[in-house]
Amino acid sequence: MATKRRDLLRQLAALPLVGGMFGTAAFRAADRLPVRPGRDYYKELGLRTFINAAGTYTALTGCLITPEAVDAYNYASGQYVTLDDLQDKVGERLAELIGCEAATVTAGAASAITLGTAGVLTGLDSKKASRIPNDMTGMKTEVIIQKSHVIGYAHAIKNCGVNIIEIETLKELEDAINEKTAMLWFLNANNFLGKIQYKEFIEVGKKHGIPMMIDCAADVPPVENLWKYTDMGFDLVCFSGGKGLRGPQSCGLLLGRKDLIAAARLSAPPRGDTVGRGMKVNKEEILAMMIAVETYLNRDHEKEWKLWESQIQLIHDHAASVAGVTPEIHVPEIANHVPSLRIRWDQEKVKITPNEVRQALRNGHPSIETVGGGESVDITTWMMNPGEERAVARRVKEILVAAAS
Repeated sequence: MATKRRDLLRQLAALPLVGGMFGTAAFRAADRLPVRPGRDYYKELGLRTFINAAGTYTALTGCLITPEAVDAYNYASGQYVTLDDLQDKVGERLAELIGCEAATVTAGAASAITLGTAGVLTGLDSKKASRIPNDMTGMKTEVIIQKSHVIGYAHAIKNCGVNIIEIETLKELEDAINEKTAMLWFLNANNFLGKIQYKEFIEVGKKHGIPMMIDCAADVPPVENLWKYTDMGFDLVCFSGGKGLRGPQSCGLLLGRKDLIAAARLSAPPRGDTVGRGMKVNKEEILAMMIAVETYLNRDHEKEWKLWESQIQLIHDHAASVAGVTPEIHVPEIANHVPSLRIRWDQEKVKITPNEVRQALRNGHPSIETVGGGESVDITTWMMNPGEERAVARRVKEILVAAAS
């Protein structure tokens, strides 16, 4: 069934755009590098660029936008359209591509969370939308979240003036539901940290008629996740646009029930007196985000996965060639589900700490950004330009060899 659906989506992605602006056939050079401008703007500003061996972190400016999305961005920059009309048409196209009731482009996944929450609270009442978060009269004011799912991004919910009710067990969830309960919220990345898994969570929400939202910000790939959670029964699903989808970093997707997406739009620009007014997405980003999704659906995901595996294996082998170093290839089960490398070593033999290795990689030539804690240096390759993995492999080995000798 998943294979048939993917084939259907590939066919849909190849169809002309709504309005006949242009098709995607001309934009299939997905593996070419972005065109560099004549001026070196970053150099003029005194900024140093780096190889991204860390992943799609906001602090590291997320991803490199696909050339197709850049083309769409540039196209949109030359003509005017009405913002709501564009969101309407792009939303229809995204819903068609992904296979959900409705969709809208937001200012990142956190914006999707805030706007989706606002839509749940207000419904299609624009007067209520203008009162969030200071006057919650006539609105429900509690959102229930598993304690293990309450992270910093839950603040995007609190922006709407609601209280977070933390629970741990299924019984606590049932007991916490009352006339003030507006929504149940689930953090996909922490699924296995909670005592309540998808099936039970959705059953409770449906039993009580309470909307359920899931945050899947970093959960593409795999491609199937784009429709998995709406199919599963979640009413609203949030994705980041500037991670695996490789759209503009300041974009996100809010997918789900048609009535709730329409309600969320009441708190989004261009409407001014709302909690979402500062979450503007411009016409260039909206169109680029749509093309990023089309492009992503059209990619050869198996070929891409094999490339990442070979890149990670190369860096693994370079690190493993140093005595005392024990690299491990792994794939995170949910968020950032890509081939990844965790490098550890015996510091009695290799006399350097992971923090010192990261600093040496950052300060070296080329500059390389990695992640990890006090026990390891962690690397991914999926946000690299082709060929950069060789520089990373070489530099990692050089640093470890020098520390070992």
